[in-house]
Amino acid sequence: MTVIEVDGVRMRYGAAEVLHDVTFRVDAGETLAVLGPNGAGKTTTIEILEGFRRPSAGRVTVLGTDPAHGDDAWRARVGIVLQSWRDHGKWRVGELLGHLAEYYPRPWPAPELLAAVGLTGQAGQKVRTLSGGQRRRLDVAIGVVGRPDVLFLDEPTAGFDPVARREFHDLVTGLDTTVLLTTHDLDEAERLADRIVILDRGRVVADGTPAALAREIVGADEVRWRREGRRFTESTPDSTGFVRELFAAHGTAIAELEVHRASLEQTYLALVRHAETEVAR
Repeated sequence: MTVIEVDGVRMRYGAAEVLHDVTFRVDAGETLAVLGPNGAGKTTTIEILEGFRRPSAGRVTVLGTDPAHGDDAWRARVGIVLQSWRDHGKWRVGELLGHLAEYYPRPWPAPELLAAVGLTGQAGQKVRTLSGGQRRRLDVAIGVVGRPDVLFLDEPTAGFDPVARREFHDLVTGLDTTVLLTTHDLDEAERLADRIVILDRGRVVADGTPAALAREIVGADEVRWRREGRRFTESTPDSTGFVRELFAAHGTAIAELEVHRASLEQTYLALVRHAETEVAR
C-alpha cells in the first residue's frame, strides 16, 4: 500500500523555483532517504509532506490526504522529528511523554516507550539535563508517542558523535512504521534506507535502492585476488556470486581476496557532478 505520493510537485518562492516536477512514492513499512546538497529542496519537500507548506503546483498525499488539509485525526497518524527542539526543558521525561500521550487515541504507554528508546533510567530526569544523544532519543519518543503510521525525520543525527549515531540507527530500524528521512550522512542513508531519492537543484536525479543505484550509476564491483603467485582483477555486477564460483574452482589456492563494491557515496557524487554539468551547459 502506498503511504506517500508526490506527483509533479513544484515550489516557487517569488521568481525562484526550488522544486521542479518532483515525483516519488513511499510504500507502507518502507524507509526512504531523501539526499541532496544544500539548496536541493530536501527540507522544502519534507515540510510540504508535513503540511507546513503548500506546493505551487502538483499533487501530494500522505495517508490518502492532502497534508495542507489534514485534520486532527490525520495528524494523530503522523509523527515528526524536527532538526532541533529545545522546548519543555523543565518537564521530567516520563511526565512529558505521559502528558503528550493524552492527545492521541491509541498512544504508546510512557513506560513502554521509554524502554523502547532506552530512556527508562531518565524517566524522572528533567529534559534540560539530558545529553545530546538522550535528547534525540526523547525527540523520537515524542514523534512516535501516538503510534504514527508515518514518521518524518529531518537531519535526525546532526551533531551526534559516532556512538550516539549508531544507537539512534538501531532505534530507528526497530520501529514498525513508514519512515521518510532527510540526511547529509551517506552512511546513515545506506544503513537505514530501503530506497534512496536524490534531489539536486530541486529535481529528482535518482530513485532506487542503494545497491541498484550503485550498479546503475557507478558500474560493476571489482574483485581482486592472488593465486599461485599471480594477481588477478575482475569486474562483475555480482561479486558475491563470482567469489563463490572462484572458491569452488580454486579453493585454498585463493589468497589476498578483496571485494570493492560500488558505494552510495560514489553514486551520489557521480550524480551530483552530472547534474551540475548539465546545468552548466
